Amino acid sequence: MIARLRAVLLGAMLWSVAAAAAAAPQDPPKADEFVRAEMARQKIPGVAVAIVHRGAVVKAQGYGLATVEHDVPVTPDTIFQSGSVGKQFTAAAVMLLVEDGRLALTDPLTKFFPDAPPTWKPITVRHLLTHTSGLPDYTAGMVDYRRDYTEDELLRFAYGLKLEFEPGARWNYSNTGYVVLGIVIHKVAGQFYGDVLRDRVFAPLGMKTARIISEEDIVPHRADGYRLVKNELKHQEWVAPRLNTTADGSLYLSLHDMIAWDAGIRAGRLLKPETWRQVFMPVSLNSGRTYPYGFGWDVAAVAGHRAERHGGSWQGFKTYIARYPDDDLTIIVLANLAQANPERISDGVAALIEPALAVPELKPISEPDPEMQARVRRLLGEIAAGTLKADEFAYVRAGFFPGAAKAYADLLKEAGPVKRLTLMDARELGDDRIRVYDVELEKRTLRLRIAVAPDGKLAAFSLSPRPDR
Repeated sequence: MIARLRAVLLGAMLWSVAAAAAAAPQDPPKADEFVRAEMARQKIPGVAVAIVHRGAVVKAQGYGLATVEHDVPVTPDTIFQSGSVGKQFTAAAVMLLVEDGRLALTDPLTKFFPDAPPTWKPITVRHLLTHTSGLPDYTAGMVDYRRDYTEDELLRFAYGLKLEFEPGARWNYSNTGYVVLGIVIHKVAGQFYGDVLRDRVFAPLGMKTARIISEEDIVPHRADGYRLVKNELKHQEWVAPRLNTTADGSLYLSLHDMIAWDAGIRAGRLLKPETWRQVFMPVSLNSGRTYPYGFGWDVAAVAGHRAERHGGSWQGFKTYIARYPDDDLTIIVLANLAQANPERISDGVAALIEPALAVPELKPISEPDPEMQARVRRLLGEIAAGTLKADEFAYVRAGFFPGAAKAYADLLKEAGPVKRLTLMDARELGDDRIRVYDVELEKRTLRLRIAVAPDGKLAAFSLSPRPDR
């Protein structure tokens, strides 16, 4: 009897251990294979990937090379440039000052810059955080990346930009707005924004190697950034040192740093719970509709699951963080190639862990607006002929004319005449109507994405190769 009881108890214990092991977060067995396949397909020299599931770090791994010339492998300690993933840290610094009572989200920019142009009077700190200020995004054609600028010179540059829309009326991504936020932080805190991050974000969270970019400092484990030029690997282009310190995304970060950042958010550190809720809240536009962007985070849901995501792209580096609070899952991907698509890697890994997070493949749908399809055909013809006019747009993104327009014209000419348009997606986003088309041409199929503003003008237009199926 006693022997039988012992056997039963032992069996129960073994079952409990096995069940606990099965329930514990685990590194999905196909993740390595998927990441390596994507690296090969995208021709990425090096990638670092982290998976944090239910509070456990189930993967923190490097793949490929951090420095191709010296055959240095990527590790979890490898330092990558943040790109616009750095915006979420700038937003955190702003909210720390809000909690200090030293600034308010409703403060107009003229409070900090009394000599700003009259058009800046309605712009608030919240508008800058949410990309709803109307300030145009700067591009290489507007700023000389090989020249050092002081904060005052960058501010004067921003003063000279014509607003794209009334503050709060629309959403339009603006690096310029986050550059200005960094200057606001400096004015309010009396410290360079990077020093505020060092003292009040990086140090408290144990982000031991996170810092502002520096070309001259010796930075252990620093990766090189690369780009593909005519399918040949080249180094990143040089950027002036001071320009490479602005608050729109100029950080050095390792995988370990990003894991510590995620842990800090998960634990509700640095900021009060209500403040964190504001950070991840969709912005309300003047129309009363919302747009799925918070303070430095894209907050659009994925297959009905809450998501907090953002990517970065700068100087031969691409980065991505995706947090899924409903699934208690975070994926971090850091890559050292300008043309990399870390979001694709992140999405694929997330789907291996939680199949419900798989990004659904777009499928053809019926066209609800034949006039729109006719307009799209006309626009494609005008782009190919080089006759597209700026008055088609609600506002023209910096760099669209002549750079992007010419690149699209070359793409269309190379691919031949349009044979068929297939609508793949039709939805509303903020105040815009979004349409996604597959454009079947003689030699290849491209994917067209347009956004149409309430006044009927274009708010966005992009043309690219159709994603692999």
